Amino acid sequence: MQKSNYKLDKEEKEILKAFDQGKLKRSLDFPSQKKKLEAYAKNTIEKKHNINIRVSKIDLFRVKSRAAEQGIPYQTLISSLIHQYSNRRIDYNVLREPKNTYKN
Repeated sequence: MQKSNYKLDKEEKEILKAFDQGKLKRSLDFPSQKKKLEAYAKNTIEKKHNINIRVSKIDLFRVKSRAAEQGIPYQTLISSLIHQYSNRRIDYNVLREPKNTYKN
């Protein structure tokens, strides 16, 4: 892997190490996954504003974990969720009782 001037955090270093050791495998549906992720990246790059939010450590850990499972930065995942919600592609009812779940 070619060295760069990017500073990696601990999680990113672990991912790079696993990649260098050949522990990561390409998705069977790589072309369509790549196209989808490129679209996410493009939408993320077109940022207009930065925001600061406070979240619990466990929520941030879980978001980072889910993003890592998808092979994307956690900021991209959060931005994508906000984008999808603002465009009514996903729904969330803040007043829903905790015991109730989404119906498919």
